Amino acid sequence: MTTRRPVLALVAALVTAGLIALGVWQLERRAWKLDLIARVDARIHAASAAFPWSGGAPQDLEYRRVRVTGIFDHARETLVQALTTRGAGFWVMTPLRTADGTILVNRGFVPEDRRDPARRAAGQVAGATGVIGLIRLSEPGGGFLRNNDPAAGRWYSRDVGAIAATKGLGRVAPQFVDADATPNPGGYPIGGLTIVAFRNTHLVYALTWFALAALAAFGTWLLWLGGRRA
Repeated sequence: MTTRRPVLALVAALVTAGLIALGVWQLERRAWKLDLIARVDARIHAASAAFPWSGGAPQDLEYRRVRVTGIFDHARETLVQALTTRGAGFWVMTPLRTADGTILVNRGFVPEDRRDPARRAAGQVAGATGVIGLIRLSEPGGGFLRNNDPAAGRWYSRDVGAIAATKGLGRVAPQFVDADATPNPGGYPIGGLTIVAFRNTHLVYALTWFALAALAAFGTWLLWLGGRRA
């Protein structure tokens, strides 16, 4: 037993060090997350700028406030299933033909009874149209446990590449734009429903790791004390 105590104490000390390292890592992650939240908040509330057709890492473009002008190609709109604060329905993803290229625009939400464009004809604006909104990154594949089925017209995520290929849009911007809350004629689609939320529980995790480290340190001390007495 006497020879085992030093070994156990060493193991407990290593466990303590590992738990402390995990706690420090979570604090570093928390600092990174807070910086990200601050940067995104600044982008959302900044004045709108021209759409960046080239340059910039995706993570630096997301949630940037932009303005674009073009003509909507309503014949090639795509409905993507959505669950919002207004209930279940669809996002209306419509290609916007601009002088620089095509951008997929999420014009907003429509409920089930408005999925048919004929039921919201007033909102199918023609001619040159300006849109202000937030850049969003493509959502490839599908939603939770459900894959997009382009052949059947069932979409669970806003997958820019797949939508462009299915609708024959040709080359489009790799990101899409969430339109702001500017009302559309007739009230539909309803824009401005972008949810910007970042889960930030790193402090809780850090405190948990540090608490476990304290317990492991106490166990190390008990083992060391027992070895001394022996």
